[in-house]
Amino acid sequence: MRKEDLPVVVDLFCGAGGFSRGFKDAGFRIVFGIDNDEACARSFKLNFPEALVLAEDIKGISGDDIEYLAGRPDVVIGGPPCEPFTAANPNRYPNPLDRLYKDPVGRLTLEFIRIVGELKPKIFVMENVPAIMDDGLKHALIEEFRSIGYDRIYFNILRAEDYEVPSHRIRVFISNVELRPSKSKRRITVSEALAGLPEPGSDLVPNHDLLELSPRKLKKISRIKWGKSLYLYEGAEGRRLPNYIRLNPNDIAPTVLGSSRFIHPYENRLLTVREQARLMGFPDHHVFVGGRDQQYNQVGEAVPPPLARAIAKYILKFIS
Repeated sequence: MRKEDLPVVVDLFCGAGGFSRGFKDAGFRIVFGIDNDEACARSFKLNFPEALVLAEDIKGISGDDIEYLAGRPDVVIGGPPCEPFTAANPNRYPNPLDRLYKDPVGRLTLEFIRIVGELKPKIFVMENVPAIMDDGLKHALIEEFRSIGYDRIYFNILRAEDYEVPSHRIRVFISNVELRPSKSKRRITVSEALAGLPEPGSDLVPNHDLLELSPRKLKKISRIKWGKSLYLYEGAEGRRLPNYIRLNPNDIAPTVLGSSRFIHPYENRLLTVREQARLMGFPDHHVFVGGRDQQYNQVGEAVPPPLARAIAKYILKFIS
């Protein structure tokens, strides 16, 4: 198929492009991405040079703007920020509906819906944490999508590890078609995911620099066993969540988050950005730019490419 005949994708809240990576690998053409984080936009452009990329606030962009700049898409994808909804956020609004309608960041979900309504793609897929369905939020989202002309809305809960992602991750993909991508029977372990990488600091792969730690912290890390963590932090409603987890090489990794850091299964050090990207299924040629914390965030906030690819391949059957 000629490049110009490939189905066209617009990526809202594109981040560093994990969602788009899966769609491109499945045979879609990525034409547009937007993110208000400049480092994310730069990463996206490096990885998708064929796409027009804007580092802009989505509230100032219309569907007409996107269509004028990049044409009308067949598919709109994106992952509005999950922080207002996730249980990992100790400061989320107590009332779930306030997370969508009062939290300024939560309201960005409504901007995704607005642009979908203006572009009217054949298919849209919006990714977020399952907590975006809590206590009235699911019904509110159904009504919001109905208001822009999409009467059938599906809340597809998928586990990344079912699609050969070497880490645990449960997300909901809200779409106007039911998503049932074929699961893989194979689970990729941490050991398999990290295999073949050179020593940190090598120029052979990008984003593979060692994160320096103090001797005191290194001593503490040396005592951590597989599956145990150095720290616990407080999430929503007093939940205690682990960080600095020593990975078990024979299992999949825990959920990779922007704030998460993992201890190497055998060495007394933290994983590099590239190693964490491996745990999300990113290919080594996918580059992340910006400061070190920004790079970790871009990895942890992405849709894992293998999961995105499975969704994209399934969606192809609806694109005529």
